[in-house]
Amino acid sequence: MPLSRSVSMTSLSGLPPWEDEGLPVEDLLLFEVAWEVTNKVGGIYTVIQTKSKITVDEWGENYFLMGPYYEHNCKTQVEVCEAPNPAIKKTMDCLSSSGCQVRFGRWLIEGCPYVILFDIGAAAWNLDRWKGEFWDTCGIGLPFHDREANDALIFGSMVAWFFKELTDQLQDMPNVIAHFHEWQAGAGLILCRSRKVPMATIFTTHATLLGRYLCAGNVDFYNNLDKFNIDKEAGDRQIYHRYCLERAAVHCSHVFSTVSQITAVEADHILHRKPDVVTPNGLNVKKFSAMHEFQNLHSTNKAKIQEFVRGHFYGHLDFNLEKTLYFFIAGRYEFSNKGADIFLESLSRLNYLLRVHKSDMTVVVFFIMPAKTNNFNTADTDHPLLRGMTPLLSSHLVSLLRGEIPDMNKILDRDDFTIMKRAIYATQRHSLPPVTTHNMLEDSTDPILSNVRRIGLFNARTDRVKVVFHPEFLSSTSPLLPMDYEEFVRGCHLGVFPSYYEPWGYTPGECTVMGIPSVTTNLSGFGCFVEEHVSDPAAYGIYIVDRRFRAADESCNQLTHFMFAFCQQTRRQRIIQRNRTERLSDLLDWKYLGRFYMHARHLALSRAFPDKFKMDQAAPPHPEGFRYPRPSSVPPSPSVSLHSTPHHSDEEDENEEPYDEEEEAERDRQNIKAPFSLGVMPVGKKKQQGEYVS
Repeated sequence: MPLSRSVSMTSLSGLPPWEDEGLPVEDLLLFEVAWEVTNKVGGIYTVIQTKSKITVDEWGENYFLMGPYYEHNCKTQVEVCEAPNPAIKKTMDCLSSSGCQVRFGRWLIEGCPYVILFDIGAAAWNLDRWKGEFWDTCGIGLPFHDREANDALIFGSMVAWFFKELTDQLQDMPNVIAHFHEWQAGAGLILCRSRKVPMATIFTTHATLLGRYLCAGNVDFYNNLDKFNIDKEAGDRQIYHRYCLERAAVHCSHVFSTVSQITAVEADHILHRKPDVVTPNGLNVKKFSAMHEFQNLHSTNKAKIQEFVRGHFYGHLDFNLEKTLYFFIAGRYEFSNKGADIFLESLSRLNYLLRVHKSDMTVVVFFIMPAKTNNFNTADTDHPLLRGMTPLLSSHLVSLLRGEIPDMNKILDRDDFTIMKRAIYATQRHSLPPVTTHNMLEDSTDPILSNVRRIGLFNARTDRVKVVFHPEFLSSTSPLLPMDYEEFVRGCHLGVFPSYYEPWGYTPGECTVMGIPSVTTNLSGFGCFVEEHVSDPAAYGIYIVDRRFRAADESCNQLTHFMFAFCQQTRRQRIIQRNRTERLSDLLDWKYLGRFYMHARHLALSRAFPDKFKMDQAAPPHPEGFRYPRPSSVPPSPSVSLHSTPHHSDEEDENEEPYDEEEEAERDRQNIKAPFSLGVMPVGKKKQQGEYVS
């Protein structure tokens, strides 16, 4: 069958070419098993969805995704069709004849990969029998009240049944690779290995279960990794059965991988196995034909945010919107894990610094985190100025609709002046602008609001830092802030994500590919990845807070310093920095990061079928890492070339050297260095067969 391939990379001329891994994909079938296939729950959905295009380009019709069937997801995201592979079709018919419903189709995302979806509800009558088999197989029992774990077992049992039937038919022609993501898919891997199903297996943990629970409990996690009584901690949190399932899957797989070096350290201590491969998370990066287009998008979407700010702060809009910066934090509402606690404290200190230095800059900070609400805050939706001006404007629209221009001498009469005066008086707001855009159901105990009260950031006129808590995900259909998340990010100036527990961190990565500077930490996978690949991350608009080797107060001061320094930049300096940030997008492209998955597959095959697939353990594989140099002009110059961006506001400073974005970008391409190779070993360390060390 025809296979289209993407085996070259041209966006960064300084990179070594992406060479073929040598796998005969025509004689292989690749399956990826994940709970979030067509089922958006968290970050794994983004991983699977964005990676599909490059995987389909490489594997063609030999690539399949497997996940749970949910009717509402299938109707809106999947085009149901017949399986083109006869062996897969026969396997599905076998399961269906035994009372298990399996659906096949194409997932309507970029790449349109094939999906195989298992109906958990239709097979739930087998749960007790499968629980018994699972206990007999690995000694792991699942409590009846844990609905998610029970569903994961049903899903895993069906997946294992599918692979047993499929491999019996194929008889190693072609061979099968199965890549399982996270503990929800782990039961399928455990059952496949216990039944000696002949296939190569990979297991990826995107975040350890116990690690997430421990960090949410405000413990000093990373400095005490070797001191935790793992079994006791899991038992105290009533997740021991889940932990056992996750750990068993890790040890049953031919290849174990994590998404970042920081998670690799965590997995070694908690799951007791060092990852063989680190597979960083990427994104599909779409380059603009003209260099300044993403700057235009920033300007356009910033104007939309300004419209919201005008309405939200009416009556207190005494700050200059042209000298206002928009910061934001977004993601799951994990107050400590996502760093909202340290962010709020830093905002208090930033507010103090801006006031002491008599800065004319205002910072509006958005918290985009979903929480329980019952309605919009009516103060945001009922603007008295617009309400008062509506009769005035509508009275003159009639003549415009008739195709007539109103007489300018008669366009305003005495009654019109009265209406305008009443509208002005109506905007004289006596209460402060609200901190939240919605009415909160748990206002008194909400962590963000409680800390806002503690630090006293109530959006007063004297505050240089204003807070807006939007406790819902953004949507273009919202009557309050009608913007999609991507539009909102492009309109902001800085994303702040000072996470304490973040195995990867898609939010700062998304900022980077959109050319928006961001703050991350050295406890996030993304932050560690950038430190490894970029000589001077801050010069490229990625500020890395040290939360691993500094006390909380020191980390807070460092974050405050980053934000205060950002506020001191001129508009043109921010434009230059956005150019540099966007330039790093190649670093996060699946066209580069997909090679780590290729290496994991090759390694899994060499371990599962050593007689058929050989891998030279002495020589490093082809993929090599690279490192961005320090930009030639740091700090960014306030002078920028006309073709780099259409937005200019600050006066030229003749004393500073001219800056040319294309020229600097070309120098970066020529100076990119390769600091490591997959498989390279540190001096003095022995390497086990197939082990990966970076």
